[in-house]
Amino acid sequence: MTAGDKLLAVLSALDNPHRLRIIAALEAGGRNYVSRLARELGISRPLLHLHLNKLEEAGLVKSQLEISKDGKALNYFQISDFRINLTPSYIADVATSLTRMP
Repeated sequence: MTAGDKLLAVLSALDNPHRLRIIAALEAGGRNYVSRLARELGISRPLLHLHLNKLEEAGLVKSQLEISKDGKALNYFQISDFRINLTPSYIADVATSLTRMP
């Protein structure tokens, strides 16, 4: 993925209030599994999965599947280490590498 395409993916992932709330919850509470995070945010697990997938595809969160002591599969999510420093110069630089055109 080019730098321009990566920037579009990140900006697209952040262009949703649910996804911003997910990042805020993971930042405040740390690593969390899907069912608990859905309860904390007050949204359904399928909707949460949709948003987590978008965030993961953009590289903003990462997941790890673990088996609990009672044998349940728990998919934990946590924030990836990222920093976004948008400047006009940076946007001009990465715009030349865009492969997707709307």
